[in-house]
Amino acid sequence: MELILTRIAKRNAYTIGRLAIDDKDFCDTLEPTWRDIGWGRPGRKVNGSTAIPEGRYPVVVTFSPKFKKWLPLLLHVPQFKGIRIHAGNAAGDTEGCILVGENLKQGMVVNSRIWVHRLVQAITEAREKDEAIWITVQ
Repeated sequence: MELILTRIAKRNAYTIGRLAIDDKDFCDTLEPTWRDIGWGRPGRKVNGSTAIPEGRYPVVVTFSPKFKKWLPLLLHVPQFKGIRIHAGNAAGDTEGCILVGENLKQGMVVNSRIWVHRLVQAITEAREKDEAIWITVQ
């Protein structure tokens, strides 16, 4: 299974994206702001309030002690640990993670719990077929 997160609106306080599963639109995403310093150099990181770097990462579903539920976890993200896809509504809820939902309000996603449940279900079905799960962030 290939998840593709395409960032479509990079704002000062947040980043809105679209998540697709195997080339089919799935839902919207919300991340913290992307801190690109330009000129081909990587962005700077501010703990808890910076979007992860673009790239391709393996995804597993593990139990989150913080959220007390099974959630997707991105592996091998440079300079970041514990990057999950989880529920939330505003950039302040992300702490660097990816929130899923519907971008019906500026700078927010709504119906997030529904979309997390649907995503975990899709990933679980793919794993039952022994598929590897990857996310490409672009």
